[in-house]
Amino acid sequence: MEDRVIASGFTRREFMRASLAGCTLLALSPAVVPAEASAQAKGPFELPPLPYAQNALSPVISAGTVGFHYGRHHRGYLDNLNGLVEGTPYEKMSLEGVIRASASSPGQTAVFNNAAQVWNHTFYWNGMKPGGGGKPGGEIGKAIEKAFGSYENFRKEFLAAALGQFGSGWAWLVADGSALRVVKTANAENPFTQRLRPLLTIDVWEHAYYLDYQNRRKDFVEASLDRLVNWAFVEGNLGKAGG
Repeated sequence: MEDRVIASGFTRREFMRASLAGCTLLALSPAVVPAEASAQAKGPFELPPLPYAQNALSPVISAGTVGFHYGRHHRGYLDNLNGLVEGTPYEKMSLEGVIRASASSPGQTAVFNNAAQVWNHTFYWNGMKPGGGGKPGGEIGKAIEKAFGSYENFRKEFLAAALGQFGSGWAWLVADGSALRVVKTANAENPFTQRLRPLLTIDVWEHAYYLDYQNRRKDFVEASLDRLVNWAFVEGNLGKAGG
């Protein structure tokens, strides 16, 4: 059957193609989450506000990625957690308390996963800032030099952990007693359930980078290390490492 020309000058086939593309773009187009909406919560746990504007990490991480990641994924874990803990002893605990208690409780996987993902994401957002990254100074710079020999060695090890995490998860710089280590965790796992103190993390779930980098996880992690790390936040966590 021949294509008919419709009012706009498109053939019927071209019109259908354009319509389908438009629907796809609408489905993928990033949502900007109003600050007042993102701060609302129903339950004992609340979604902390971002420590910067939604577009502040651009061009390393776009406002669109932050909109989906913070406004939908992070918010979704928070809403799930509030629903799961309602009417349970978890309702009266701190978020860290919920994570520790549910990590060792049979049948509490859903509570653990959602609580840990709320914590992990909040920690992740705070570990970045516009114009950050690169080789740190101060006490954290000295600690990294001591633990890894050089910042460059640390960067290589951290990148290897991030790229070596098969599937979803996180790469971390942690304090293990007085020593610093790089570790990776799968899915929602958190190092403090292993008696390690988190200092820095980068999210390597695909939703953290796919809109901006597609399958180029290495480019995303390198850009984050080089241009976004909030070393003042990391050094503050180092000061808490013995606590």
